[in-house]
Amino acid sequence: MTDHTAPSVDAGLLAEPRLVVEPGLAARVSAIAEPVLQGLGYRLVRIRVSGEAGCTVQVMAERPDGTMLIEDCEAVSRALSPVLDIADPIERAYRLEISSPGIDRPLVRRSDFERHAGHLAKIEMAVAAHGRKRFRGSIAGVEGNAVRIRRDDAKAGEEADVLLAMEEIADARLVLTDELIAESMRRGKAAERELRRDLGLAPPLPEHARRDLSKGHTPKLRNLGKNPKSKKPLPNNTKQHRLAAERARRGEIDPHEGD
Repeated sequence: MTDHTAPSVDAGLLAEPRLVVEPGLAARVSAIAEPVLQGLGYRLVRIRVSGEAGCTVQVMAERPDGTMLIEDCEAVSRALSPVLDIADPIERAYRLEISSPGIDRPLVRRSDFERHAGHLAKIEMAVAAHGRKRFRGSIAGVEGNAVRIRRDDAKAGEEADVLLAMEEIADARLVLTDELIAESMRRGKAAERELRRDLGLAPPLPEHARRDLSKGHTPKLRNLGKNPKSKKPLPNNTKQHRLAAERARRGEIDPHEGD
């Protein structure tokens, strides 16, 4: 049986560097955690060190396809805990917490912005751009290592489309919307189906479906009927058809008349 805690790896996505990184103590923890995660087939999203209710070190991680299951979090925790104990980057006692990025996730890599193009995001810059540090708007595209944001809060006379360098972003995350929730649910169901196929609990996809998915195609129903709005073939054995066939047999009409 396939080990469900070992994700299938896209080498290119796995090795993709983060362009939005954390400073200070969190950066020291990330320098230790990132190679461990990558060796397991996961990508580091963010490290957060919080002093609330004691000290908590939150490690946010994901598979290269953007998913993260409970079993994945458990696998990362088992592998990372002893490494952090030995390296000891934090001088006081702390609680290690492994989590998924969530729906309103941080955006830290070029592929994050590409994958969520069209969705609403909030961005805070480490260095002011276009006379301000905070931006909110839809992701309109990626150009090199810069993201184009179409602002929804632009006032009269202000530029609506702005280009922001990712390496100068202090924090970027998606805004929770109905569209984002719907897309996340679709991706979650697709990941669950893929896991079931990997475990042999569901039949594999046929070859033509794998080709469609690899090209980013969504299978569509063919319209076999003559009604362009119908997704089902029109009936061809109605009473009208049978009467017409009988008249044609007697030579009264052309069987194709009116087609």
